[in-house]
Amino acid sequence: MSAKEDDANRRAAAQHAVAEHLRLTAAGSTDEWVELFAPDAVLEFPYAPNGVPKQVTGRDALLAHMRGFPETFDVEFTELVFHDTVDPGLVIAQFRSKGTALPTGKPYEQTCISVVRTDGDALITHYLDYWNPLVAIEALTPHDVLSDPDRSVTFGG
Repeated sequence: MSAKEDDANRRAAAQHAVAEHLRLTAAGSTDEWVELFAPDAVLEFPYAPNGVPKQVTGRDALLAHMRGFPETFDVEFTELVFHDTVDPGLVIAQFRSKGTALPTGKPYEQTCISVVRTDGDALITHYLDYWNPLVAIEALTPHDVLSDPDRSVTFGG
């Protein structure tokens, strides 16, 4: 196999890992989802609000962090677009989430960009997740409570 074919296969495997991440997250399949990550993987949220860690490291911590997501959000991810990179193990994904915040019944719609690194086995080693916390805060704020940008949000550990 040529280096070009090897890069194409690695890029396809890395993109598949990200697509599976979205599919399994939407399905609430956290036990299967965590297997997409390397044992020491890092999930990073640069815009995380109070109550949500900015970084989660390792499969056990990832699983604990995402355990409550299926009871918090019913979402589907749509309009997935991959942007080409020079590094076949680096994925830049743009997508939308559309659904409901289950505790409030309010709509939850996001536009996200994720920058994801994978290893030679297409396991996610670093997932940098750019999402708007204000959308989550608004969706999780009960109808009878005024929104507050300082309000914390919890759906994980």
